[in-house]
Amino acid sequence: MHIAILGTGALGGAVARGLAGKGHDLILGVRDPQAETARKLASDTGAAIAAAADAAQASELVILALPWAATEEVLPTLGPLDGKIVIDATNPLGRTPQGLGLTIGFTNSGGEKVQGWLPGARVVKTLNQVGAEVVADAARLPHRPAMLMAGDDAAAKLAVAEILEDLGFDPLDAGRLVQARLLEPFGMVWINQAMLRGKGRSWAFAAVEAQAPPAA
Repeated sequence: MHIAILGTGALGGAVARGLAGKGHDLILGVRDPQAETARKLASDTGAAIAAAADAAQASELVILALPWAATEEVLPTLGPLDGKIVIDATNPLGRTPQGLGLTIGFTNSGGEKVQGWLPGARVVKTLNQVGAEVVADAARLPHRPAMLMAGDDAAAKLAVAEILEDLGFDPLDAGRLVQARLLEPFGMVWINQAMLRGKGRSWAFAAVEAQAPPAA
């Protein structure tokens, strides 16, 4: 699949490294194609580099690995993405009276806002529930970590499930895109444990099923 990864920060780099060698054509969509960070990531992963709009237009699937504050600014510059699958991997983080937290919630979500900004795209909310370290190398965990996704297009979610499996996750369908209102707070649970409760960043949630009892 032709995949554009918009953003070469921690998450964008992790996605590129996680998908490298998995049979996809990767394009890093960046503001400055000559930037050293992008050039090194491209060298490490075999990805091409292009301006963000060119990368998005050339791809079947676009992964938003941008800081939330940059998302609304960048999306209008991409041109129409009608029919393309867009993975929204962002969390709408910002400063709240309680410290770092979600700036959108309960009656809306970042995923729904992305769909509003890209009305013709097939938006799927996912990859927002763990840190970049896990995304880059989920296979090192003793259990296959779970990754929930939400979207309104069933075929898009099937395609995204394959990407999640390539990254080493167990994809779980949470339902329609409105369920991003649950997935973004769930991402905050990971952030709280990892950054505020001392658990660190090298862990993820897993869906572990009970084994059948032995035959009598």
